[in-house]
Amino acid sequence: MEIAIIGGGIGGLCAAVTLQKQGFSVNVYETAPTFQPVGAGIGIGSNAMQALMDIGIGEKVFVNGNVLHTQVFLNDKGRILNSIDFSVLKERFGQENITIHRADLHGTFLDALNPNTIHYNKRCVNVDQNGDKVTAYFEDNTVVTADLLIAADGIHSPIRKKLVPNSEPRYSGYTCWRGITENKGKVDEFTSTEIWSTTGRFGMAPMKNGQVYWFACINAQEKDLFYQNIERTEIANLFKDFPKVVPELIRETQPEYILHHDILDIKPLQQFAFNRIVLLGDAAHATTPNMGQGAGQAIEDAIVLGHAFQQFPGVKKALAFYEEKRVARTAKVINLSRQIGAAAQLRSRPLARSRDLLFPLIPSKLLLRRLKFLFDVKLK
Repeated sequence: MEIAIIGGGIGGLCAAVTLQKQGFSVNVYETAPTFQPVGAGIGIGSNAMQALMDIGIGEKVFVNGNVLHTQVFLNDKGRILNSIDFSVLKERFGQENITIHRADLHGTFLDALNPNTIHYNKRCVNVDQNGDKVTAYFEDNTVVTADLLIAADGIHSPIRKKLVPNSEPRYSGYTCWRGITENKGKVDEFTSTEIWSTTGRFGMAPMKNGQVYWFACINAQEKDLFYQNIERTEIANLFKDFPKVVPELIRETQPEYILHHDILDIKPLQQFAFNRIVLLGDAAHATTPNMGQGAGQAIEDAIVLGHAFQQFPGVKKALAFYEEKRVARTAKVINLSRQIGAAAQLRSRPLARSRDLLFPLIPSKLLLRRLKFLFDVKLK
């Protein structure tokens, strides 16, 4: 079976690795002119690590990652609101939660692929189905026909929009800067931290080789020109009333390592498979990053899709299995992540005070129990 994958991000590459290991002929078509080692840090939960171990590259990913033992939530004065002990997940599910540079994760996938699998400078502009074949049309006039097309072309996927016309990305209400800089002992080696305030939210997590990944979110209008163009000193000034480590990390980050994006997701879809076209990753279920599950859910997609073709002889049955495993689960992640973001980004002082009074009363075990569905993942 000939499989075409549109999009060479985490989901597309993981699907390519998984399906090649099963003997399928796979080609990946990526818009970018070449692989570019850019991006920020990302979290890979123990659920995604289980999936990566399943296809034999988990150990390589783990070597490039930094283990997290604890997640801590603080108010803007530095007082602990609550925490999550990730070591419980290790004991129960056998894998760690890690942080990793996006480029290192990409690189691991690329190394696992057969030569000439990826075709760069290929922007897909249209797709068409005819019986049991799918044809993809590219901006450079290339035409590719395959038995299955995997649309892994991100939150703005033109393929998804063609199949589900009302699936436009929706704005979360907040915008975000992300950066990577040297740790210099400012952040505990095994602890991820979030600081919540009515003026914004800041997160920081240690990475491999003495680096730290951070993000900074504030409530704003979508596509606000001022926030799209401010520099690190002005970003740091927005967080001047936070613990001093926050503006310090922002100011110490080189401008080329700071990224800015409005935070978007898509309303959960009820269908991922459309005859011989299947949606995967952000194209299927883009979520806000509040649970650190964007990459993880894309990885799960890829492994579940691979298992589907191992277990079922026909495309129709395999894709039905994939939908059964992925549609409801990813919808739950989208909805819960959006709820967490709304609570963390509260602008109202009275509501934030109530949140900060009630949050410490929730036992850490109860927080983990609410997330149990994430880590107790069934890939087959």
